[in-house]
Amino acid sequence: MTARTRLWVLLISTPVIAFAIIGGYLGQAMTRDDTYQHLRVFEDVVSLVLNNYVEAVDVKKAMKGAMNGLADNLDPDSSFLPATLASAYESNAPAGPADVGLELSRQYYLRVVTARDGSPAAKAGIRTGDFIRAIDTRSTKDISVYEGDRLLHGQPGTKVSLLVIRGNAADPHEVDLVRERVTSPELTSKMADPVTGYIHVMEFSKRAPAQLKQAVDALARTGASRYVVDLRGASRGDLDDGLAAARLFVKTGALTIRETKGNVKETVAAQAGDGAVTAPVVLIVDQSTARAGEVFAAALDGNKRAEMIGEHTLGSAARQRLVKLPDGSAMLLSYLRYLTPGGVSIHEKGLQPEVEVDAGEIDFGAPPPGTDPLLVRALEYLARKKAA
Repeated sequence: MTARTRLWVLLISTPVIAFAIIGGYLGQAMTRDDTYQHLRVFEDVVSLVLNNYVEAVDVKKAMKGAMNGLADNLDPDSSFLPATLASAYESNAPAGPADVGLELSRQYYLRVVTARDGSPAAKAGIRTGDFIRAIDTRSTKDISVYEGDRLLHGQPGTKVSLLVIRGNAADPHEVDLVRERVTSPELTSKMADPVTGYIHVMEFSKRAPAQLKQAVDALARTGASRYVVDLRGASRGDLDDGLAAARLFVKTGALTIRETKGNVKETVAAQAGDGAVTAPVVLIVDQSTARAGEVFAAALDGNKRAEMIGEHTLGSAARQRLVKLPDGSAMLLSYLRYLTPGGVSIHEKGLQPEVEVDAGEIDFGAPPPGTDPLLVRALEYLARKKAA
């Protein structure tokens, strides 16, 4: 290996090694030969590329690709952030006052978790499960969720173009959206039938427990003796705010288990005064049920306070931590994940409903169906449960 090549290898390898040390992912494993062997293989690959590739290598670009690949092989919520994005994340810099109303995850490309009701994205027909292949012609293959969210924000009235895939990857749809200040309620409620209250939670904020209690009480005064809590689109909000809301329904038992590195587990249990709502409850869930919504659902389901009806949930229930690198870039790493009361990880696995209902595929541009099959099934299930 030439002196020049060794210098390039050192420049490229240093951030990777620093990440491993700072993030603590090597820990005691650094003393094992297999860990060193992987680093040696990486060094050999870099050397081979620099000495054999037909063109001069853009080391910065190659390094970014390597770090993106490393993060992609962890989980959808972990990512590599270049220095400018790392600085914005660390300082909690605002992304822009307007957006298009999309909550995102990653699955090779950016993927839609939910399009908020009344938002430009929802009005354009973008739905849960759609893939965003490009934002303003820029491929999202190497864009983190954090960066994608910032790209969708901007000034009110400005435009953003999305290349959307639904079903057939060979038939993408170009959708032009105008950013606006998206405001949507955190919770709505109504009577679904003379004895059933329907509560749709879209966000778990710190106000969620009080809002839920107010909705339950108001519906009870109207005649509700049982409740459907719809968690479709419930992906926003802090995970612990989902737990706080679950306390309203769970009187005793574990609400969740928090797990950190080394299989260290902390049980979060119901406390005195919890469980104020005792009426029968069913939950509607689907792929747009994520994060705080999943933690809430797992707490009720795991304590047999409610059954889930609908589709498998997303599987995003972890906290991330920013690990800075010497050049100012950073790794955003999942360091804590939430488990069900029974000790099963929610993160990357999701929750399986007791009663599966396929909501069906809607062609791009087609109007939504006139009936809601998940709500219909939830009401039928509650009626049968009451009769039994």
